[in-house]
Amino acid sequence: MSVTELFNGKSVLIWGYGREGRSTEKWLAGHANTLRTDIFEGKPDEMLAGASDGYDIVIKSPGIVWPPEGADPEKSDPITAKMTSQTEIFIREYRMNTIGITGTKGKSTTSAMLAHVLKETSGRKVILAGNIGLPCLDYYDEAAGDAIVVLELSCHQLKSALTAPHISVFLDLYEEHLDYYGTMDAYFEAKSHIVSRQCSGDRAYIGENVPEIESASEQIRVIPSSDDLSGIELALYGEHNRINAYFVKRICMDEFGITSDKVLESLKTFEALPHRMKKIGSYDEIDWYDDSISTIPEAAVSAVQSIPDAEVLLIGGMDRGISYSVLEDFMKEHTEYKFICMYATGERLLAELGEELPNVFYVPDLERGVDMAFEITSKGKGCILSPAAASYGYFKNFEERGDRFEELVRTHGSDQSV
Repeated sequence: MSVTELFNGKSVLIWGYGREGRSTEKWLAGHANTLRTDIFEGKPDEMLAGASDGYDIVIKSPGIVWPPEGADPEKSDPITAKMTSQTEIFIREYRMNTIGITGTKGKSTTSAMLAHVLKETSGRKVILAGNIGLPCLDYYDEAAGDAIVVLELSCHQLKSALTAPHISVFLDLYEEHLDYYGTMDAYFEAKSHIVSRQCSGDRAYIGENVPEIESASEQIRVIPSSDDLSGIELALYGEHNRINAYFVKRICMDEFGITSDKVLESLKTFEALPHRMKKIGSYDEIDWYDDSISTIPEAAVSAVQSIPDAEVLLIGGMDRGISYSVLEDFMKEHTEYKFICMYATGERLLAELGEELPNVFYVPDLERGVDMAFEITSKGKGCILSPAAASYGYFKNFEERGDRFEELVRTHGSDQSV
């Protein structure tokens, strides 16, 4: 039975009407003969109070927390039983030609990099979709046949997953999204479904610091040596991106029989995605880099160590309760760098450092952070926005934060040489 037939004659409620919700509505209209399709944008408490009564299926957007904290399990279970998601619908139909990629860091870059190499070398249609900002059901018809689907998957998309891709990639695991999940165990459990829901005959490529996952699939630990990385040439900064590229190389060679030479040549032409350690230009003889995607301390440390001329780091945003000890130790040990702390996380960093450091400064927001960066960054050196924190509460998302950073730099700066 095709997945579309599951919706025929059913009353369907789409919960959440953002980009994915609108995509789901369009897909249902073109692929299923539902009895009715309605939109719900209310809160979880309203769902518990009966908002889903009379509906056979609820298609939930990934960012909505369910079940809500303190919910009565006996009351929420009947609702959960009729919930699904756009990601579940797509993978259920196309799991055998889908490569799913998750991880705390690097999943967007690795997904885009893999799609780029496969497009150039496999001779097949390649689709990039998922959490990278491209709703997978928008590509439902294109995915038929022998197309290869590269699907970036977030923890929210995986939390309620019952089905997993035939080939899965779990790059790495760091503290993240604790405001949503509460504990690292719960966060890992959500992401682990990309492997644990696999079947016999499936394959998973798993990074070094990812805990063991019980699954029927074949699991391959990807721990590249210096020799493995030596031949990889990228237009991207950072050793972590060379490790991401090694994942890509392994998948292309092992799963599709593409030669090492072809993969390495294609990797050379892959360009950095926006807001990921991307140079935006040189202004007032200072190089400026946008790494707004950075939402954890390990990402900020990696950024400043990866960019050769780095001197100043702009950090701070929403405080979600994750540990900043890695970044705080780095700030104390590396006085050759200057750190401009901003927003709630910036205040917390100053408090937890417990001492005044000559290389650590505080400003309330990004506007004043850029102003200070122009003052304290040496000519010929670089300044990086790598916040190590979420953007929410101050910006709509990390893209808006990065765009605002670039706008402030361009407005303030006088000389440009890209």
